[in-house]
Amino acid sequence: MAALDAVFFDIDDTLYSSTAFAERARERSIQAMIRAGLRLPPERVRELLREVIGEYSSNFPYQFDEVLQRVSPEAYRPVNPAMIVASAVVAYHDTKFTELRPFDDVPEVLRRLRSRGVRMGVVTSGIPVKQAEKLVRLGLAGEFEPGWVFIAEQLEISKEDPRLWSEVLRRSGLSPGRAMYVGDNPQRDIDPAGSAGWITVLVRRGGKYEGVAGRTRPRHEIASFAELEELLRSEYGL
Repeated sequence: MAALDAVFFDIDDTLYSSTAFAERARERSIQAMIRAGLRLPPERVRELLREVIGEYSSNFPYQFDEVLQRVSPEAYRPVNPAMIVASAVVAYHDTKFTELRPFDDVPEVLRRLRSRGVRMGVVTSGIPVKQAEKLVRLGLAGEFEPGWVFIAEQLEISKEDPRLWSEVLRRSGLSPGRAMYVGDNPQRDIDPAGSAGWITVLVRRGGKYEGVAGRTRPRHEIASFAELEELLRSEYGL
């Protein structure tokens, strides 16, 4: 059996379908904006929102404000534009309350691994409170070692930089070659983690990076956490 001391995970499109969730939440926000008084076809609002996200990123906190900045005020007068933005924000957050949930196989597999003594953590990137909120809302925060939730922005090192992965090993007291990382992005997860000596596992669940190619091959590929559990049992004795 190969030696393995810990397993770390990405969050988005690994523990839950961030791609599907974002599509649903944005669509509900668009419909809320129209109900609140924005007189534009839904397809036009979708186009504008895609433009804004493409320019500023999905973490930009003023996406809906920027959408309104790109249309004539005649498209919503006499409604106060703040009411339209607030309607979109509420719709987005309401979707979090009702539909932000892990992939079906994730909670039980993590619980079983933890019950068998497998030490687990997270390495992710994004606005720190937002990434932490996802773990809490998904109901998974308790499955990971308290000091092993690492967010690249807090360490001030890009996730694409192998130094981040070496620093996570150092802070966790782990050795290269004895820690595994499970993620969905070949370029931001597999390549840099592998360069720092991690055992890499690429998750293929049809997310937005499904067709992206990395510079290196992952050690393993899986399509479900059931496959991950079997891999840990058969090749690492966990």
